[in-house]
Amino acid sequence: MESEQIEITTGDREVVHDLTRECARFLDGLGAEDGLLHVWVPHATAGLAILETGAGSDDDLLAVLRDLLPADNRWRHRHGSSGHGRDHVLPALVPPYATIPVLGGTLTLGTWQSVCLVDTNRDNAVRRVRLSFLRG
Repeated sequence: MESEQIEITTGDREVVHDLTRECARFLDGLGAEDGLLHVWVPHATAGLAILETGAGSDDDLLAVLRDLLPADNRWRHRHGSSGHGRDHVLPALVPPYATIPVLGGTLTLGTWQSVCLVDTNRDNAVRRVRLSFLRG
């Protein structure tokens, strides 16, 4: 298995960050053919989603997460900014991993699908993402 860790700066706002180019670059650098790309976020307050970006779905996801996980003081986990406890619940809804089949060196994503980092934690401006390729 080949693996690489990248860093993504998400800043101090909620974000859906498209990782698809980084994933393709990683596969190109390996000369990948067929196999599985596993994407992992080693953080307790971030997740990964496969979704369309740029047409509003990324903003819709953040809006739904705000509705489901309000940034208020209801959370028992209370360190960090107000409502930060919700960020620790996020990975139960948006998992910190995704596995995508790779055929002929290309991610087998659908036409409008992208691999995205989902980060609602405004207290952590830099995220690590591990890309791992298992040849088939």
